[in-house]
Amino acid sequence: MKQVPILVLDFGSQYTQLIARKLRESGVYCEVVPYREDIEAIKARKPQGIILSGGPASVYAEDAYHPSKDIWNLNLPIMGICYGMQLITQHFGGEVVPANHHEYGKANLSINDSKIFKGMNDNSTVWMSHGDKAEKLPDGFAIIGTSENSPYAGIANEEKNIYAFQFHPEVHHTEEGTKLLKNFAKHICGCDSTWNMGGFAKEKIAQIKAQVGDKKVLCGVSGGVDSSVVATILNEALPKEQLICVFVDQGLLRKNEALEVQQMFKSLDIPLITIDAKDEFMSALKDVTDPEVKRKAIGEKFIEVFDKEAKKHTDVEFLAQGTLYTDVIESVSVKGPSKTIKSHHNVGGLPDWMTFELVEPLREIFKDEVRALGLELGLPKNMIGRHPFPGPGLAIRVMGEVNEDALRLLRDSDEIMQEELRVTGYYDKVWQAFTVLLNVQSVGVMGDNRTYDNTVCVRMVESVDGMTATFAHIPHNILEVISRRIINEIDGINRVVYDISSKPPATIEWE
Repeated sequence: MKQVPILVLDFGSQYTQLIARKLRESGVYCEVVPYREDIEAIKARKPQGIILSGGPASVYAEDAYHPSKDIWNLNLPIMGICYGMQLITQHFGGEVVPANHHEYGKANLSINDSKIFKGMNDNSTVWMSHGDKAEKLPDGFAIIGTSENSPYAGIANEEKNIYAFQFHPEVHHTEEGTKLLKNFAKHICGCDSTWNMGGFAKEKIAQIKAQVGDKKVLCGVSGGVDSSVVATILNEALPKEQLICVFVDQGLLRKNEALEVQQMFKSLDIPLITIDAKDEFMSALKDVTDPEVKRKAIGEKFIEVFDKEAKKHTDVEFLAQGTLYTDVIESVSVKGPSKTIKSHHNVGGLPDWMTFELVEPLREIFKDEVRALGLELGLPKNMIGRHPFPGPGLAIRVMGEVNEDALRLLRDSDEIMQEELRVTGYYDKVWQAFTVLLNVQSVGVMGDNRTYDNTVCVRMVESVDGMTATFAHIPHNILEVISRRIINEIDGINRVVYDISSKPPATIEWE
């Protein structure tokens, strides 16, 4: 198993994945595992330090989450954040009680002399989000940080290298949070800043060669960033005769996208087989309205198509997928596999009847790291800068049943929105932008006539890795032009709305 310098135990905080992102940005490799991770699995990763994340529960509740008791005996540095701080306080004999009032938002952190604060400024802004607090410190612990409402904003037993904070250093609003996490990794745990995409590319190419040997790999591509990077790194690792790139035109792509994909792979000098499977996918989606059923139907159909294509070639033993670390995390809940946000069509292995072994070069990295890897591999910036596009395609942007009329409205509205974003320079300023066909009709007036037509939702978000996101603050005049053009130029749409929800509680995609 790969050595993981910093291991994060997840207790259910909406911010947990940001801890890993911040540390990786600092050059320290980090992974997130559920709080209930077996102690032997933890030891196998040979961590140099452990971080206990925040979480929504209370440590004194009957069903409170507790990690393996053996983690306290590993003699490793430990950092607790929010819920993690309260676990540390409770475990070592302190007292945790409900706060007089929940504390959410910004606070100023006053710091004492501690090596974990090396290079940090006094009275910097931190982000609080908690309903419980430490009332009594455990023996051996001292206060190292305070805020106006939190006398125990930071505590530590420096002899045992155990640190705990009431605020969230991983969120953007904590001004010096990245520095705090890096200090823990570097100065407390002794980690080196060696994680980068150049090293990752070399390591992954060597792994692919060792895994695949002289066999062939079937690689499904969509033209998006993830599959393009997968195809490129496989092309670097393997002779051309061992790599079979297959593009399935499933009829769920954006306008003119199929042709663009073929042209792009030609420019990369990567051979590409194109399969027209529109009718098969539309047949599989007929009368399907539930989003989970859609995803699974599309995933199963992809596998069928690939299997059919694979049978045309000899010695194909591997199937390459663009699974990302975010896919893996979102598919495994803190509470267990029965509680998932949504299923991912490229997570969880293959059905028993398939004989392929999976090759997943991106499984360990986040979306922005995939982009960095693509640049490292020499992919053009305009390709790397493409917005994320879901594996199930436009099917999960049509609410309800997917049919050709719905796809036409969605494609045409999305094309207009993309045009306006590029013209105004906002395409590269947002993480992801798309339109959603709500399949909700409303009354409108066009000319002197009453209309009863469809509503389209415009969704634009700002994010770093897709784990959390906020709606993009696009100037009203740009949104106005997008709305006017969609309504005026597309028959069948008479209303455009803008989605102002963030993730969490919403997801980025609607389904």
